[in-house]
Amino acid sequence: MELEHITKTALVQASPAAVWEAWTTEAGARTFFAPDARIDLAVYGRYEMLFDLEAPEGSKGGEGCKVLGWQEPRMLAFSWNAPPHLADVREMKTAVVVLLVPAGEGATEVRLTHVGWGEGGQWDEAYAYFDVAWDIVMRRLARRFATGPIDWDAE
Repeated sequence: MELEHITKTALVQASPAAVWEAWTTEAGARTFFAPDARIDLAVYGRYEMLFDLEAPEGSKGGEGCKVLGWQEPRMLAFSWNAPPHLADVREMKTAVVVLLVPAGEGATEVRLTHVGWGEGGQWDEAYAYFDVAWDIVMRRLARRFATGPIDWDAE
């Protein structure tokens, strides 16, 4: 299977500045992306989404992921890793680019592209996992601006 990239889009009922804050601050990321986050908006600063807060360090989620670059308020790029259960490829980082495009008054189109895939074995599993997972993230982002922050205890 040839794995090139994953692309997802969402129309969010919020300004690019508000969506930018959601993607680039710890408080913002906690409203839609993960129950906890470590974000240092600097080149090679941390961009870690923590999904399983009870897991040991290194298995909570996106530990070790880094900011690769940004152009406020329109583009964010970060490294990404496979989930802990895909240990063979977890340390071989991929990259995610998020573009924020104004879509009329009070709306933003979010375009997410995930690149850097290997082939075979757990790479195929990781690709399939994120093809579904990014849909969930994008739905939660849109929902966060439509009805409020995600209640992680209810998810």
